[in-house]
Amino acid sequence: MFRPDPLVRALVLLRPRLPRLGLAVACGVLSLASALALAGVSAWLITRAWQMPPILDLSVAVVAVRAFGISRGVLQYCERLASHDTALRAAGAAREQIYRRLARGRPELTARLHEGELVSRVGHDVDELSDALVRAVLPIAVAAVLSLAAVGTIAVISWPAAAILAACLLVAGVLAPWLSARGAAAQEQLARAHHAERDVASMIALDHAPELRVSGRLPAVIADSVRHQRNWGDALDRAARPAAFGAAMPTAAIGASVLGAVVVGIGIAASVAPTTLAILMLLPLSSFEATTALPAAAVQLTRSRIAARRLFDLIGDPNVAEAIAAEPVPPRARSGELVLRARAVAGHPRAARSVAVDIELPLGARLAVTGPSGCGKSTVLLTLAGLIPALDGAVTLDGRRLTQLEESELRGTITYFAEDAHIFATTVRDNLLVVRGDCTDVELESALARVGLRGWREGLPDGLDTVLVGGAAAVSAGQRRRLLLARVLLSRSPIVLLDEPTEHLDAATSDALLHDLLDPGGLFGPHRTVVVATHHLPDDLAGHVPGLRLSNDIAGAVAGTLADGRPIPPDWERDT
Repeated sequence: MFRPDPLVRALVLLRPRLPRLGLAVACGVLSLASALALAGVSAWLITRAWQMPPILDLSVAVVAVRAFGISRGVLQYCERLASHDTALRAAGAAREQIYRRLARGRPELTARLHEGELVSRVGHDVDELSDALVRAVLPIAVAAVLSLAAVGTIAVISWPAAAILAACLLVAGVLAPWLSARGAAAQEQLARAHHAERDVASMIALDHAPELRVSGRLPAVIADSVRHQRNWGDALDRAARPAAFGAAMPTAAIGASVLGAVVVGIGIAASVAPTTLAILMLLPLSSFEATTALPAAAVQLTRSRIAARRLFDLIGDPNVAEAIAAEPVPPRARSGELVLRARAVAGHPRAARSVAVDIELPLGARLAVTGPSGCGKSTVLLTLAGLIPALDGAVTLDGRRLTQLEESELRGTITYFAEDAHIFATTVRDNLLVVRGDCTDVELESALARVGLRGWREGLPDGLDTVLVGGAAAVSAGQRRRLLLARVLLSRSPIVLLDEPTEHLDAATSDALLHDLLDPGGLFGPHRTVVVATHHLPDDLAGHVPGLRLSNDIAGAVAGTLADGRPIPPDWERDT
């Protein structure tokens, strides 16, 4: 089955501004045309001045040389402005769409990738993709126009010279780039792999430096990153070796073209003016200026094509998302309250462990998922949030599958509190407003006070305007948990899923906070459904909450109560 070139498909992501790109091409063509005209006029002027005519006969040519010399630099500057503006806007548009598709697409596409790999793809690969506009499309378009113009000009003087120039231009503009691209493609994938491995090792060192330093493994991780960087450079060097032959061919083609022009010029010297012969000799030198960039353009096309494939592997096929959105959506239940129902198998497609889930959560229910690390608590919450599709069965909200809901409706109904949610290197206010942008300062202050951060807030030098330099590095682990929990309090989602909200807190504070989270009269009112995944429950709380087992695949127990304190009915219990 025929599949379009990845670069053609990537135009949907880049959305280049064609008028601006056309302006860049026009400025590039005019700039090199000025160089071509400058060579021709200079050749005429030098030869004509040798004949010592009246000075007025040379005045027009003198002015033209200055005009072409100045216009070449000005037009080249304008071309750089237009082309870089186009590329930067295209990169911004591509990143915006990638972020949107990652947020709305299938989470399993990114769940299997390390943070460093995501940074590499969304950062470096998008840059490589947008560079195709400046370093490939623009040089190719300019070279094509200038080559035709040069051959046409020489053809007016001599058809044999024009044929020689055309053949040399084909070698410099087609054969040399093809060799360069072929050599680069053979090693680029290997270089990309080293690049990604370097980013992964670097992100591990940056994100977990304190823990690695305590364990004595930080130097080894840094050395591993340096090794990947060295391997990456070696792989790029190997990729450049075949391309070097392609880069040398334009120079050889220039020499062959000039030599051919000399031979032809000797043959027609008796029938043409000396000024014409000078133009015939010097014009080919400027004709190849546009083709010298084509080998690098071919290599850039290869890199951009590989980057496009990696990006489409990351965001998936847009047609899949459209097909899911096109499924018939049943009407919403008219019961007046939300019911989150999960009868499914939770897990990642290639993971060794999966969890059978059978839960029904009416509006206002409280549910605690307990167990040691690795038993599947986070996987259950991610499945309930619709961030990971169920391996089998379905998760429904008022009888509707989560996959049938609009993204805005799903995220406005279910809020997932990730244990490693990001703290941005900006103000405290902005870190809280990411969940809801219309919050007032009074609401922000109240949320911080309710999670126990009143004293911390009063100690900040600029209050809510204090910048958290370094993001999470500016707060302790416990303060980070409370700050993230304040975000959840500010949200208006009726269903809240909390993953390890009391991690890094002392036992007494953790027990008190779990009481507040699971008590219908605590942090969340009885009108909100709360699901908490934690390593343990306070003894006094666990004693009043009947157990509800999910399956033997999960090492802990799931327990819950309704909003009014009634125990979950026995027929909900399932132990497989």
